[in-house]
Amino acid sequence: MSDDPKKTGLDRKLISLDEPHEIRSWTESLDVTEEELRAAVAAVGNSAEKVREYLRKK
Repeated sequence: MSDDPKKTGLDRKLISLDEPHEIRSWTESLDVTEEELRAAVAAVGNSAEKVREYLRKK
């Protein structure tokens, strides 16, 4: 089953860095660069909640 590109990052609980539309959606939603998003996911995993917490602390 493929991802629905019409869904926004806010509709999901996990961040996928494999799909360009998801990266774009998450960087816009979180107001970060792709590099910052990738670093956050590398640091805390792909849970959207944990990534948000990590980015808030930075």
